[in-house]
Amino acid sequence: MKLKTALMGAATAIIFTPLAFAQEDDGVRGSSGQLNIIYWQAPSILNPFLSGGTKDVEASSIILEPLARYDNTGALVPYLAKDIPTVANGGVSEDLTTITWKLKEGLLWSDGTAVTAADAVFTSEYCMHPEGGCAQLSKYNGVQTVAALDDLTIQIIFEAPQPNPYGPMVGGQSPILQAAQFADCLGARAPECTEANFGPIGTGPFVVTDFRTNDVIQLEANTNYRDASKPAFATVTFKGGGDATAAGRAVLETGEFDYAWNLQLAPDVIASMAAAGMGTPVSAFGTLVERIEMNLTNPSPDLPPETRSTAAEPHPFLSEEAVRRALSMAIDRELLVEVGYGQAGRATCNLVPGPEIYASLDNTGCLVQDIDGANALLDKAGWVDSNGNGIRDKDGVELNILFQTSTNAVRQDFQALIKDMWDQIGVNTELRNIDASVFFGGDPGSPDTFEKFYADVEMYANNFDGSDPQSYLGGYTCDKAPRPETQWQGENINRFCDPAYDALVVELQQTADIAERSRIARKLNDMLTKDSMVIVPLVDRGRVSAHANSLGGVVLNTWDSELWNVADWFRLAE
Repeated sequence: MKLKTALMGAATAIIFTPLAFAQEDDGVRGSSGQLNIIYWQAPSILNPFLSGGTKDVEASSIILEPLARYDNTGALVPYLAKDIPTVANGGVSEDLTTITWKLKEGLLWSDGTAVTAADAVFTSEYCMHPEGGCAQLSKYNGVQTVAALDDLTIQIIFEAPQPNPYGPMVGGQSPILQAAQFADCLGARAPECTEANFGPIGTGPFVVTDFRTNDVIQLEANTNYRDASKPAFATVTFKGGGDATAAGRAVLETGEFDYAWNLQLAPDVIASMAAAGMGTPVSAFGTLVERIEMNLTNPSPDLPPETRSTAAEPHPFLSEEAVRRALSMAIDRELLVEVGYGQAGRATCNLVPGPEIYASLDNTGCLVQDIDGANALLDKAGWVDSNGNGIRDKDGVELNILFQTSTNAVRQDFQALIKDMWDQIGVNTELRNIDASVFFGGDPGSPDTFEKFYADVEMYANNFDGSDPQSYLGGYTCDKAPRPETQWQGENINRFCDPAYDALVVELQQTADIAERSRIARKLNDMLTKDSMVIVPLVDRGRVSAHANSLGGVVLNTWDSELWNVADWFRLAE
């Protein structure tokens, strides 16, 4: 009964709050007219299963919806489901091997056809297809079968007790697809279904009318949306591209746009923009960590495409822990925080910085820069400057690093600072930045995506849905590495593979005791960071976005998509 008791305790900690706001509009669909949203990282696809990029997941989230998602407090709230299944209400079996979801009655896809449990079954088959490459596969860890008991009832059976059964079809990263639209898009054919991937039929408040990839999305209110009074906006222009500075100005200074996402700008720049009085910055801490990923495989262009940046070709020097550790030791994280984020950032050594119960307590060794220690470590490992050119080498291999990230002023500042720090330990660094729409895109044919990882190290940030890191940490198991046979999809960006880590992930999935879950999650975090340095966390970033003063209903959410409640946004009366 220990598992059951723990799950019931966890469930009571989740507040199932209704999505209600003090409305100031007249409650008529479309009455607020036009909504203008700007994401300086332009969406490249509207199917979150084929992209790990946050900008693609968030753009998709106003069209495609899950059974449930997380509100701004991290609480689980029903969306397409009638309620949240728990042991207490009979929705989760006492042995924790089964969860049963009930769809709301009368749900329609935007084309007017009925939403049924068969769509959920199909979505599971789509993501779990052995020949496919699903970017969100970790959401389905431990799933044995998904079945439709009737038109409104979905039963998910797990291979073993699952204390946290809220993975499949929960959160903005894991919505439900319409089976009829994607029927011919299973497995390796998934990336080929351009029409469906660019214009999915959904249940969300808006419908795509035009999508120009890496540029702009035009949408209109979904006339079949389940609440007849929503959305308040009749049409949406979702503009992508440019940079964070232009996006911030478009809301805070000129008023051209109503909402700007992820203002990755220096604090004084945001304050200066806000002084114009057109908009309001909003911020909150969640689990967003700016970090450096170390490529454990060889990205050399001289290698065949089928083995380049795969486990078949180990990295010539980053496979060595001493090199990875020295690179981390040389970084002054406090300086990065000061330059890039101010009070909206804090130095961290953790991949999972929160919630507090899951944050590793003693992983603080990276917080103090140690140039002397890094040099001594490399000396001991046999990396010396035998050529006198200022670059350490060993066995004919020099420490020449290609360091890539997305194009952004703060990230380019970080690159320049880190390049100088690494120069002080005899490492030569070539800097490369890629347009964010491409870098975070899901095109398997592009050589420039962060998943393909044709560089030695790369820097970016992402986070996980909700407040439980199980699926997030589960993304670093051996089978989640991007590779040709997965169409380069997968969350294990650095190609890390440790059977002990994989076994611990399974243990986490089967552990209900909260204290024990905390211990395991912290250990997994430490295995990726402190113990191996395959991931080098830099800054625990507060999310900063901005909305026009005329836009009501906005509630910043760091636990799900920022657009989680766009159906509730409205235009304030002047």
